[in-house]
Amino acid sequence: MRSHSWPQQIFLGLCLLFATLSAQDYDNSDNTPAVPALDTCNGVFLTYTFIERAKEFPHVKNASAQAYAFKAQATVLNTMSENLKAWKMFIGFQNNEILVNTDGAVVMDGLEFPAHVGNGTTISGYPMSDLMNAIDTAGDLNQIQAKIDIKGTQFGVKPPRTPMPKTIKLVNNGFRCPRPTKKGSQMHVCCVKDPKFKNEANVTKFLPRQKADLTIAYDVLQSYGNNYLAQVTIDNWSPLGRLDNWNLTWEWMRGEFIYSMRGAYTLKRNSASCIYGQAASYYTTFDFSPVMSCEKKPIIVDLPPERAKDKDIGNLPFCCKNGTILPSLMNETLSKAIFQLQVYKMPPDLNRTILHPPQKWKIEGELNPTYKCGPPIRVSPMEFPDPSGLISNTIAVASWQIGCNITRPIERKSRCCVSFSAYYNDSVLPCNTCACGCSDAMACDPDAQPLLLPSEALLLPFENRTKKALAWTKLKHRHAPNPLPCSDNCGVSINWHILSNYRHCWSARITLFNWKDYTFKDWFTAVQLSPNAFLGYENVYSFHGTKLNTTNDTLFLQGLEGLNYLLPETDGKNPKIDPRVPGKQQSVISFTKKNTPDIKIAHGDGFPVKVFFDGEECALPDKIPRGDGVRISRGLLRLLLIVIVVFLKIFECINSQDYDDSDTAPANPEQEYKTKALEFSCHTPSLGSVWIDVGRREEGKKWKKY
Repeated sequence: MRSHSWPQQIFLGLCLLFATLSAQDYDNSDNTPAVPALDTCNGVFLTYTFIERAKEFPHVKNASAQAYAFKAQATVLNTMSENLKAWKMFIGFQNNEILVNTDGAVVMDGLEFPAHVGNGTTISGYPMSDLMNAIDTAGDLNQIQAKIDIKGTQFGVKPPRTPMPKTIKLVNNGFRCPRPTKKGSQMHVCCVKDPKFKNEANVTKFLPRQKADLTIAYDVLQSYGNNYLAQVTIDNWSPLGRLDNWNLTWEWMRGEFIYSMRGAYTLKRNSASCIYGQAASYYTTFDFSPVMSCEKKPIIVDLPPERAKDKDIGNLPFCCKNGTILPSLMNETLSKAIFQLQVYKMPPDLNRTILHPPQKWKIEGELNPTYKCGPPIRVSPMEFPDPSGLISNTIAVASWQIGCNITRPIERKSRCCVSFSAYYNDSVLPCNTCACGCSDAMACDPDAQPLLLPSEALLLPFENRTKKALAWTKLKHRHAPNPLPCSDNCGVSINWHILSNYRHCWSARITLFNWKDYTFKDWFTAVQLSPNAFLGYENVYSFHGTKLNTTNDTLFLQGLEGLNYLLPETDGKNPKIDPRVPGKQQSVISFTKKNTPDIKIAHGDGFPVKVFFDGEECALPDKIPRGDGVRISRGLLRLLLIVIVVFLKIFECINSQDYDDSDTAPANPEQEYKTKALEFSCHTPSLGSVWIDVGRREEGKKWKKY
């Protein structure tokens, strides 16, 4: 049988879609009527057509490990009577696909090619991000439809089976998509507007500004024929988000290059890419020596504070803070960053009205949360105060906004970890094995449970704990695996210790350890507690503590003035003998049981659900300390029983005597003493308690005990 060429296959596929009149079942509970195929679709019509594939090297016998190069095409067609702005399409890849090109779109989340998308990915339109409607364009497909040519690699689907995605759908707000219709190498779906979705009134032709943990504004302030001046503004809106020494990257899609910058600079300043690239072929007499960056993917960093008043490269508000962006709760001024850049364009964009922002934005810090950024969205032009000081506003030529949200770190990808401990157990369970990742070449077991430790071992680096860990394991009659468990490999670890538990109050101690050669300035940690524990919060003694207004379960802790530096790891007194010493900060937190008398501290209420350090969510263990950590031998137990019986007999004899206490001290001095002792123990920081660590629960699950 003769195979068809790619254009013929696409044509046949589209013909099949146009001829399909089969109904689609909506997966919802309100019995939304079924929507037919393209001819009656009043919404957004999506298609995915698999074109071909070829076996790639190396050729292997295992079918599931064999790689195939594949080609496919996706389309997004606007069949509504209104425009579709900033379309976004999810493709549910399921065969370990690796994309190498998506012509007509960009992969969101800042992924670079080759992009691993085996769990699905979202693409957005570029350069055609908005789709016009057929009424205003006389049905011009070039304006109402976007085509995306996809190339990549997939694994494990042996011919003649066809490797198709699990699903396709439009992910713009306010749309509902049924399950797609599949037939052979094609699939399609009609997504319609959700009548229940309430969108904010928008009287402009632009999309409303997004709400995100961190937003980046790209505003064009001045536009010329072949270049323009842009300003980038970074705003932190999350109470737990921050960046230290931030690095910002993007990708120029149309050959642009950065001529100069103020308020920031690029890590590499190399004009060779322009001289030997496309730019030199057009700008033949241009001097490229002062050019800031000719890289397609520049890495941009903040200026140090000492350059803030520099007239040439600084002198901008909110600039030059060494890459520090804090939550507004800590410092309103440090929650924003600004820089400007002069951008030169390439043909055919040599018109002051043709403006294209860079794509694939990505921002990261030293030990901070992981942000995933969406594509630039065209928004209404930003208004700025007039630089002359007059009571008027200057409006930008054009504005785009990029929304970035914090993502929860996947298992073994955290950058900090937590251990638990309690006064009623004498063993320490350190952070999980490979909590922050492990190297494949390590001579240890990455899947083994961490060994219990004596309390003093928490102050030692992992490489110095082995002897103590093995001795403690033997003392506790526990099994030591061979090979031993790997380290947690975290730069920062946090210990949460149950310090005391009385009838009317309880207390905990939190300790931060810095194992890196890096000083954390203006550090903070946030602790999400169980509702019972949070209601009883009273005070924190060596830190500044705040209840977050945005939640009803999180404490925000930061260093007091003079204690806002978490120092790096240093050498011991005798570096040849003594182990290195971590930087450390510690405080006691007191709680009352007045409103939660039934709180069960030892059953999990006293341990946090989540812990954050500088915005990064830390890995927690899976267990908590049990209350039988101190074991008593049978012989000692018999001796204690005898002593108790003798004491009771003596007490009974004493009470049998009559005393005249009519004019003595208080009626119950013993109770008064106990009350005062109780108040002292719950509200006074105790620094001599025994260390102990334990484990973690997932949200909605009960604690396990070791």
